[in-house]
Amino acid sequence: MSVSGNKTEGVSGGSCVVKDQARYDHYRIYNIQFDNEEQIKLFQQLEEQSDSLTFIGHAREIGQKLSILVAAHRVADFADLLETYKLEHRVLTYNFQEKIDRNMGEVLPEDTDVSKYDWQHFFHLKTIYDWMDDLASKYPDRLSVLDMGTSTQGNAIKGVKLGQNPANKAIFIESGIHAREWIAPATATYIINELLTSKDERIQELAKNFNWIVFPCVNPDGYKYTFEHDRMWRKNRQLFGTCRGVDLNRNYPDHWNSTGSSSDPTRYDYAGPSAGSELETQRLIEFIRGHVEKDQIKTYIALHSYSQMLMFPYGYTKDHVSNYDDLQEFGKKASAAIKAESGREYVSGNLFETIYPSSGGSMDWAHAEIGIPIAYTFELRGPPDSQDLFILPAVEIQPTASEAFTAIRTIVEAAAEKGYYK
Repeated sequence: MSVSGNKTEGVSGGSCVVKDQARYDHYRIYNIQFDNEEQIKLFQQLEEQSDSLTFIGHAREIGQKLSILVAAHRVADFADLLETYKLEHRVLTYNFQEKIDRNMGEVLPEDTDVSKYDWQHFFHLKTIYDWMDDLASKYPDRLSVLDMGTSTQGNAIKGVKLGQNPANKAIFIESGIHAREWIAPATATYIINELLTSKDERIQELAKNFNWIVFPCVNPDGYKYTFEHDRMWRKNRQLFGTCRGVDLNRNYPDHWNSTGSSSDPTRYDYAGPSAGSELETQRLIEFIRGHVEKDQIKTYIALHSYSQMLMFPYGYTKDHVSNYDDLQEFGKKASAAIKAESGREYVSGNLFETIYPSSGGSMDWAHAEIGIPIAYTFELRGPPDSQDLFILPAVEIQPTASEAFTAIRTIVEAAAEKGYYK
């Protein structure tokens, strides 16, 4: 199997050995709980001081549970800290590299024939784009390939538009803004496939009555980097001296860098040097501005992982949006529909209250600045205390994508009943 960039011969099962690849041998995942302010302050300080600990979120409040990936050489220090300050905790994983190795074994080669595209494997960016091009040739009357333009490193940001009736209102789906969240692009392509091929009448109705604009990977540079060099990479690949990357979901010009983001380029949630500074952000902004009226985009869905949450604006404040009650109602209906389908529990609510405060996100921008009334961010599988973090096994792709599409369908149908698409 060859990987673009640093090419080497692969090993069996689709896994690949690439030089200059980050490894996480004997890294542990700890899930800790904060019981007092002293513990919270300690871990806020710890996050600032250590680049050997990967925090999945920030220490904020009493009762909060937080997962932290701890480098092997820090395990003894970290365990001592937990004991000294009496933090309740569990070790979720003792060797994180084993999960990555398994995950890489679920990737099909970049040059895989598109006829073998499925939802039991993960795919390279090139394979996803080849598959979309093939769909356009198979369904020329129903689907066309869109190109937002190029990324920081010159990769195309491609999507598709499905729909036969220009008078229909449109649903916009963005995924893959965070590179390591592979389940998001896999879910986006599943939705495209279902809209084209499903025999389910409710899905056929959605395909007939709405136009769908889906961009599976709005951070192509970061996504490629997770396959070639570091499976846990999150940001884009913009260079800032000795480090790289902006968290594109903190870079949008809506209350930019006001909360839940960083001004430090070494941090995973670095908001960038200025609002809308990144090429990928600018491409999406230009696309939405150019299409929101022309295509009548009334719904904006951003796909992420993990934590099993269906969230709506705002991320930067606890203040409620004008249609809070409707978005809350639609979210709760969608959560119930997921529970009925798979038994999985998804929490619904506004982003600020449900996961953590954050500013400069695409969903808030789409709702507040562009006026798209129905806007959600989905955090897909696994649960908040997942042992896999972002390394979801491929066996989970199909059920995760199916329940996500069920949630979207439920939200769209409920919004239609309330007249949002008239």
